[in-house]
Amino acid sequence: MGGMDLDRTTTALLAALHDSSNAAAWEAFDHRYRPILMGFARSYGLCDDDAAELAQSTIVKFIEQYREGKYDRDRGRLGAWLVTIAKYRLLDMRRKKSPVHIAQGESAIVDLDDDRSVGDAYDAQRRLAILREALQELREKTKTDSKTIRAFELLYYHGMSVQAVAADLGMQPQEVYLAKSRVAMRIREIVARIEREYEETPEDWASSPDRPSAAFGG
Repeated sequence: MGGMDLDRTTTALLAALHDSSNAAAWEAFDHRYRPILMGFARSYGLCDDDAAELAQSTIVKFIEQYREGKYDRDRGRLGAWLVTIAKYRLLDMRRKKSPVHIAQGESAIVDLDDDRSVGDAYDAQRRLAILREALQELREKTKTDSKTIRAFELLYYHGMSVQAVAADLGMQPQEVYLAKSRVAMRIREIVARIEREYEETPEDWASSPDRPSAAFGG
């Protein structure tokens, strides 16, 4: 999938999903959104197995609705549509749990009534997914030292202090500060590009040769 257009923009990916035989489009969509949806589910207290079930059912439901022409981009971005499906899948799963499980998840159920809170939870996982993708690219396609990248990950992913990171990696605190600065500088551009790839812009849509006009009303 590396060089395909559907890797580069959400609009191209959505256009490709209209072809039910396009396995590459399904794989690209799944690769991009499954980690976000699983992270979203975990943020509401689901275990890994339940999070995987929620992500799978959300993706399947979205693609069913999309191919039926029910997704209207004028009513909101793709992420908003996905998180709405995920929210109702999560509520369904919670209703099927025992009363004990429901009681333990009471605060999460209340949060699900707040659309802004739900959207913020999804956006937070989206940002983490983009950062992970950027770090993977930095690791695989640049000559950045692996320890330098690891120091950055420990600081930002795991919330460790500079002193703790230095002790864990056998570095001096000043080296950790430098590693943070170097990775932040290199990753900023990568993150900005990936962010653009995740966006679905009117310009991208208008220029897409596979624009499915019937599904989107013109």
